[in-house]
Amino acid sequence: MSDLPTCPACGGQYTYIDGAMHLCPECGHEWNPAEPAVDAGLDVRDANGQRLQDGDSVTVIKDLKVKGASAALKVGTKVKNIRLVDGDHNIDCKIDGFGAMKLKSEFVRKA
Repeated sequence: MSDLPTCPACGGQYTYIDGAMHLCPECGHEWNPAEPAVDAGLDVRDANGQRLQDGDSVTVIKDLKVKGASAALKVGTKVKNIRLVDGDHNIDCKIDGFGAMKLKSEFVRKA
């Protein structure tokens, strides 16, 4: 039995070494065991394709109707300190005048 690690991408057990790299024949993933592993996490992108991260500030690019509120969320509203979550509405935030809210990343751009 081999003492090679399983593939970090797919968990495949048939990994092999090619030079300094480890390779997985099942998914084609290549990695260098000497480099620290990078956690991919959530890949959330704004309307312009920019990658968003926890703690970023974003700006609303479209008037959004808010259920239970008398007014809509206006274009240009700046939202600070976002938190990324998994799901359909992938941004958790607090907006002044509206409170806690979930937004879709397709209606914001990175500020």
